[in-house]
Amino acid sequence: MKTVNPEWVDAVRRTVNPSPYFDLQQMVIERIAWGEAVITIRLERRHLQPFGVVHGGVFASLIDAAAFWAVFSQVDPKAGMTTVDLKINYLAPATSGLLVGRGRSIKLGRSLGLGEARIENETGRILAHGTSTVMVHDGLSLPEAVGAVSKFLP
Repeated sequence: MKTVNPEWVDAVRRTVNPSPYFDLQQMVIERIAWGEAVITIRLERRHLQPFGVVHGGVFASLIDAAAFWAVFSQVDPKAGMTTVDLKINYLAPATSGLLVGRGRSIKLGRSLGLGEARIENETGRILAHGTSTVMVHDGLSLPEAVGAVSKFLP
């Protein structure tokens, strides 16, 4: 088990949190550690579908992101990743408040990884659970501002 460099996490947060899709969904990476990630969304009207509850795509985005960053925390610093499969179980609706996505890496191989995530509301009630298969890809990389910082502590 390696220790993820807090400076690298800060660089990731500065790069990813304001990225277009994260900004659109109001997703915020709160924490990344070895095999773990926490991502939040403060719900707004934009997240609701016509029946007044959070759209399933918002849950899917949060599960995808939390599982992705949990696995990515363990990937070689020179590699990137992309999602190849996403499975979600919707367990309860949400209408307002804070969504907390808690991701965990289950297994990382040479080319594929498996992560899981759960979404809780601010009181800890589980709203959704999912798994994500990701592909490690040497042709993808984060911007240089992130790559210039060591990913792991010695």
